Amino acid sequence: MPTYTVKYSNFKLSLKQKKFIADGITKTHSKFTGANTFFAQVIFHKNENKSHFIGGKLVRNKEIFLNGQIRAGRTSTIKKNLILGLREVLIKNTKLKSDCLWVYLEDLPPQQMIEYGEILPKSGEEKKWFKSLSTSLKKRLKRIEK
Repeated sequence: MPTYTVKYSNFKLSLKQKKFIADGITKTHSKFTGANTFFAQVIFHKNENKSHFIGGKLVRNKEIFLNGQIRAGRTSTIKKNLILGLREVLIKNTKLKSDCLWVYLEDLPPQQMIEYGEILPKSGEEKKWFKSLSTSLKKRLKRIEK
């Protein structure tokens, strides 16, 4: 369901910071959407030196960009609360000022997404989807769930 990609320039994130950010993103997504935590995937990419530009100019200060691909069907209020919560996760765990943060959410139709080898359900139909899974996959997902 949600895949969050974190790209950052001109600083390093420690493994501990990545863990806290990933955990914060996962919990924030679950809190505001009601989705199980085992759906949240967080991927980190450090931008290569001198490969990030804004307005055609090389970025020299610390910047972080979070792109979240989520299932379509959630209200604008839920998405507003989610995006603000994600901003706070980044501020708390990087100590960057808010004007160095970029957070984007993209809605994807669930019927155009496969996770764990299965087409995803519409928002709110997770329990029905979960029941249709194989026993081994259910056990795997229960181990991931927080």
